[in-house]
Amino acid sequence: MPDYRKTPEAVAALTSEQYRVTQESGTERPGTGALLNNKEPGIYVDIVSGEPLFASSDKFESGCGWPSFTKPIEPAHVEELKDTSHGMTRIEVRSKFGDSHLGHVFPDGPMDRGGLRYCINSASLRFVHRDQMEAQGYGAYLDQVEDIR
Repeated sequence: MPDYRKTPEAVAALTSEQYRVTQESGTERPGTGALLNNKEPGIYVDIVSGEPLFASSDKFESGCGWPSFTKPIEPAHVEELKDTSHGMTRIEVRSKFGDSHLGHVFPDGPMDRGGLRYCINSASLRFVHRDQMEAQGYGAYLDQVEDIR
């Protein structure tokens, strides 16, 4: 298994927004994330550790203002924790190896695809296009990404 981990170098390379979101459990403003409208085939990995998190084939338009996915590409890489901040009870989503705050999961996703909506901050993700997956070490996940049209 590749060595997915949080390093001081990876944290130091984050932009201020990426740091605020991933390390301080922040949230980007709705509708502002760079990956919100991305429709390219590929996978989304943790900006800190590089661990694979979500596939483009599981992304859907939820209208919530953040990239939304029906399920993780590798469930073992996504931890779900009870979050009672801001006067609400929600389920926070964090990456296992990077310990990055990713967003939250809600039970209002497409029912025909499991009913979950992983509402994820673009600032916590790096997109790897299908054409680059093999070269960047993510070839094992190519079968989970739709073919290029």
